[in-house]
Amino acid sequence: MNAVVLSVLVMLILSVMRVHVVLALFLGALVGGLTAGLGLEATMVAFQDGLAGGAKIALSYALLGAFAMAVAHSGLPQLLANWLIAKLDNDDMSTSDKVKVWAKWGMIGGVLLMSIMSQNLIPVHIAFIPLLIPPLLVIMSRLKLDRRAMASVLTFGLVTTYMFLPIGFGKIFLYDILYGNIQKSGLDVSDVPVMQAMWIPALGMVIGLIIALTVTYRKPRDYDTTAVVDVEQPKEIDKKKVMIALVAIVACFAIQTWLTIVGSDADSLLVGALVGLCLFVITGAVKWKDAEHVFTGGMKMMALIGFIMISAQGFAAVMQATDQIAPLVEGTSALFGNNKGMAAFAMLLVGLLVTMGIGSSFSTLPIITAIYVPLCLALGFSPLATVSIIGTAGALGDAGSPASDSTLGPTAGLNADGQHDHMRDTVIPTFIHFNIPLLAAGWVAAMVL
Repeated sequence: MNAVVLSVLVMLILSVMRVHVVLALFLGALVGGLTAGLGLEATMVAFQDGLAGGAKIALSYALLGAFAMAVAHSGLPQLLANWLIAKLDNDDMSTSDKVKVWAKWGMIGGVLLMSIMSQNLIPVHIAFIPLLIPPLLVIMSRLKLDRRAMASVLTFGLVTTYMFLPIGFGKIFLYDILYGNIQKSGLDVSDVPVMQAMWIPALGMVIGLIIALTVTYRKPRDYDTTAVVDVEQPKEIDKKKVMIALVAIVACFAIQTWLTIVGSDADSLLVGALVGLCLFVITGAVKWKDAEHVFTGGMKMMALIGFIMISAQGFAAVMQATDQIAPLVEGTSALFGNNKGMAAFAMLLVGLLVTMGIGSSFSTLPIITAIYVPLCLALGFSPLATVSIIGTAGALGDAGSPASDSTLGPTAGLNADGQHDHMRDTVIPTFIHFNIPLLAAGWVAAMVL
């Protein structure tokens, strides 16, 4: 068996068996290297050399985690939650159908907006969910709002935004990881507009969300309105800290945007997060005595993802060192012949399986790119279509994976009163409504771009 195929299978099987993904990546790389005849020492050297490729990405993630925790420490997410509660918690809700409709869609719209901003404009990732969602559960229960719909809203914002908009976490996914690994694999995509490549897959996600909200989970669902919500009482909001947080967010966003526009070699995400953190400390929004706790907590929140991404780069380096990617590509090309449609579907399906196993689309890209770039070139896909195929294959499975932040985060918030099951109410709904449309949209993009 081809060493690359064997290593990916070992990694997938171990991940499905709930072996920690970092260990699964290492063992998969070890099996692949030994099968290819590299020997233990050469395999370890290749793996170690590859680790360096993920260091900058992991550092950016860690600093964004610290920035997210600083924003949460300021009370801004809690202020947003309080504002939504004040707007929606109306005494007439139990008697007025019109108020119920406005409250339902107002809540969905507000949560969707915050979920989208958490990836780009206010890059706090899933840190906002345990602060924003639990206080709203009582209102959701009174409205009989199906929480599977809200899980779909949260996952949509967490996934679609980073796979389409190249700001914040989207900058990491699209430029640092997607374009970075494609360039390493020998294809120049510096002139390929990323939003043009990803708009069709993103449209598939939009269609899935519309179906979830207007068809599948449209009907009311009964919940126990007396259930105790496991959440801390809202703290007193310091308006000065909130203003500083807003200034830091604007500064972080402005610097990221400016550095991206001018094409600077500096890591815009890294610089933006550093400036934002400095503003929190200098202005006293985060006191010196609390700085270590706040920043360390944020970095811990992102540490696992960082380690996974670093390990995935090592895995990809071993795959390239085996020199068995070319035979795999040649064999696969011969298998599909000139049938680009079947080849595109197979690549997207493999991406779905890999991401479902790993639980992180950010970690999937380094693994599949080394194989997919030469395969796309051999089959005659354009650079634009290649970016779309690989980007979609990486994002597939993030929604619907039991181990993904995009499903774990929503469950953590929606299950604060014990009435939301992770598998039945988050994983299965998001898998059906996002992975299937994304698979179809990615295939369409591969055929028309």
